[in-house]
Amino acid sequence: MTHYLIPPNENPASIAPSLSRLKRGVGTTEPVTNGSSNGTTGPPYPYHTDPEPNNPTVIPRAILESFHFTFLIRHPRSSVPSYYRCTVPPLVEVTGYYDYMPSEAGYDEVRRLFDYLRSTNQIGPHVAGRETENTEKIGNSTANGDSSRVEICVIDADDLLDNPSGIIEAYCRSVGIDYHRDMLKWDSEEDHHYAVEAFAKWKGFHKDAIDSTELKARLHKKKVKSDDEQDREWREKFGEKGAKIIRESVNANVKDYEYLKEFALSV
Repeated sequence: MTHYLIPPNENPASIAPSLSRLKRGVGTTEPVTNGSSNGTTGPPYPYHTDPEPNNPTVIPRAILESFHFTFLIRHPRSSVPSYYRCTVPPLVEVTGYYDYMPSEAGYDEVRRLFDYLRSTNQIGPHVAGRETENTEKIGNSTANGDSSRVEICVIDADDLLDNPSGIIEAYCRSVGIDYHRDMLKWDSEEDHHYAVEAFAKWKGFHKDAIDSTELKARLHKKKVKSDDEQDREWREKFGEKGAKIIRESVNANVKDYEYLKEFALSV
């Protein structure tokens, strides 16, 4: 969902008016309304507010610093067709999303936020799940270790599905909460009701998760298909046009995924 925090198509960001305040003398502030303090309104974006240096988001750094960030990633060869199928029949009648927009794949935005948080020392340099080293070189950059900062915490969906207990236990250790195996189960009526309410806004997108009762390891690791095999499968499911859109979107996002994968938690 990071692409909701960052202007599309690499447009420059400025702080969202609802999160910005103009100083009106000592001890007073006045909220900015849609980028204006005089009550006039304009288009939703671009905002007429000041940007923050190097901040790619519409959220002030002071607010970003209040979060403990975790990045959940998935290879675009899996995520893109999964998203695309929600925008075509028959699932589109449930989701209501009638167009697949490649710009919403989100990998570029996640990488830019990730790099910004690293560059401003909001995360890292230590990577969750790895032995502490004096110096760590990942992603073409070198940083001195500092265990007092929030760890870089990236979880790859395939790693999670292959070893859910190991990944979740390591994740809990990274963020400072106690791990227990019951975290991997949600088979009560209360759990189901909570999941339905949590995903209500995204009807149809999370049906498999809602219908599930636990997270258990796959019996076999997912076999990586060749590009030809993938294209053939996508043509059978979505037709020539759909397969072409998916392939182009996958190829456009692989580099950003692979960059983030270098930081993935491992056990």
